[in-house]
Amino acid sequence: MHPETKLLMTRMIEDAAYDEAFARLLQSFVAEKERERSSWARITVSAHYMLGGNSPQIERMAAVTETVLLALDLMDDLQDQDQSDKPWMRCPAPVALNALLALLMGVVAELGELQVQGRALVQASRIVARSINGQQADVTDTIATVDDYLRMTQEKSGSLFRFACFMGYADTQVSDDAIVILHELADCIGLVHQIQNDMRDIVRVDEKNDLLGKKRTLPALYLLSIDDPAFRPFQEYYEGTIPKDAILLQKKAIIRMIHDSGCLEYCRVVQSVCLQKAERLYEQLPAVSPWKETFRELTFASFLSGS
Repeated sequence: MHPETKLLMTRMIEDAAYDEAFARLLQSFVAEKERERSSWARITVSAHYMLGGNSPQIERMAAVTETVLLALDLMDDLQDQDQSDKPWMRCPAPVALNALLALLMGVVAELGELQVQGRALVQASRIVARSINGQQADVTDTIATVDDYLRMTQEKSGSLFRFACFMGYADTQVSDDAIVILHELADCIGLVHQIQNDMRDIVRVDEKNDLLGKKRTLPALYLLSIDDPAFRPFQEYYEGTIPKDAILLQKKAIIRMIHDSGCLEYCRVVQSVCLQKAERLYEQLPAVSPWKETFRELTFASFLSGS
C-alpha cells in the first residue's frame, strides 16, 4: 500500500470513528490490509492516467477504492467465518459489523467531499451491488454448474476490478465504448484471480480448505462431475451422506486424489482461455503509455509470465 493511501484512509477513519478505541481498531484493519500488499489503489491510479485523467484528487479516489475493498474483505470473512488470524475476526462479530459500517460511511462522506454525485454515484453503487449479488449467490450455495460459477465469479470478483477502474475513470472523458471494454477486461481479470485462489484453497490442509466447506468452486465442480468410484467419498460428502469427521480422517489421501484427478489442469485451461480474452480486450483498449502497461502489470501480467 502506498504511504499516501494509508494516510488518506487514516483520515477517513478519524472522521468516521469518534471513539478512540474504535478508531484504533479500524487502524489495525488498515495495517492488516497494508501487509497484504494489495494493488487496488494503484489500479485506480493507473486506470486514471492511462485513460487521460489528470485529477489532483486521484490519490483520494484511490484511497476510497482501498477502503471499499477492505470493507468487502470484512464482509467476506464474516460470512465464511474463516481467516481467524485477521484482526476483524478476533474481535466480537457485532464490533466487526460496526467497523464495516463505519468504513462504508467514511467512504460515503469522502465521495461527497470529492463531488462524486449524480450518474457517477449511481454507477459506483451499482458496481458494488453487483459484487454483493455475486457474493449472495456464493454464500447461498446456488452454484450448480460451471456456467453458474463463471457468472457468479464475474459478478463477485470481476466487479471488484470494475470498481477499482471506475474510481480511476470517474472524472475523465473516457468514451462509453472504452468503458465497456474495460469492464469486460475487469471481469476476465476477476475470473483469473478467483480461479487461482480456488486452485490454492482446494488443496489446503487446514480448515480453509474449500472441500471441507463444501464450496462449489471450479475445481470442486470438476470433481463432482466425474463418474468414478474413487471420487464417491468426495461426492457423498457434498451430498451430506458422509460426515465431515470421516473426510478429515482421509484428508491427505483426498488431497493426493485431487492432485491426480486433472481438476487443477482443467482450471488452468479455463484460466488460459480467460487470459487470452483479457489480452484481446487489453489490445483494444484506447489508453496512454506507460500507464496502460502499468495497469497490465498490476492486474494480470504475472499469470502470463507464469503460464
